[in-house]
Amino acid sequence: MTAASIRLYQTAEHPCGYWHDRAARDLVLDPRDSQLPSLYAGALAMGFRRSGEHVYRPYCAQCKACISVRIPVARFRPNRSQRRCLRRNQDIDVRVVAAERTTEHFVLYQRYLQSRHRHGGMDEARPSDFDAFLKCAWSPTRFLEMRRGGTLMGVAVTDCLPNALSAVYTYFEPDAAARSLGSFAILKQIEWAQRAGLEHLYLGYWIQDHPKMDYKSSFHPLEKLERGRWSNLDTSDRT
Repeated sequence: MTAASIRLYQTAEHPCGYWHDRAARDLVLDPRDSQLPSLYAGALAMGFRRSGEHVYRPYCAQCKACISVRIPVARFRPNRSQRRCLRRNQDIDVRVVAAERTTEHFVLYQRYLQSRHRHGGMDEARPSDFDAFLKCAWSPTRFLEMRRGGTLMGVAVTDCLPNALSAVYTYFEPDAAARSLGSFAILKQIEWAQRAGLEHLYLGYWIQDHPKMDYKSSFHPLEKLERGRWSNLDTSDRT
């Protein structure tokens, strides 16, 4: 993918979704360009991410906290805590289904947002908001469902690329916090990528010491993108 392949747009400044005292700005690939589906995999490797129909990356003048990270799945081995997470959720059945919103999916999504993002602007989501945020007409998206005894416990929205998976968003039963279903979903996405012979699982952006983002550094090895190059996120990065 070259700079001449597709138009880039710069958004106006808007409130940062991670730090309330900061403003943010994004670069967005032209969502109307017919090349976007074929360029998406390359865009991920360049630090972009999908939200709805838009593929973007942060472009903030005064802040470089958001760092793209990915797991090289062939080298991944779960640590002790992650093995406990897998054992704790042995009664969870996992399956990959079409990315279609059902009433069951939406009700759980609402419960999750009302628990995790109360008064944050997302807790009054409508079905159209679900579709606009998680679905995309041109993207090869699947839902990884987590069920216990037939009851939907969580959904990991996952984009499927020729050489990678991208973890777009995960929501889960808020009353089951002890199960660590967010981490469980990543572990199952890693297994999915390994079975498919893929190279990476993209986790979006990592922010050091941010309470909602720093958990990603517990997955080793983890690669970071800085100055256009991927390298291992080393121990000093996680202090």
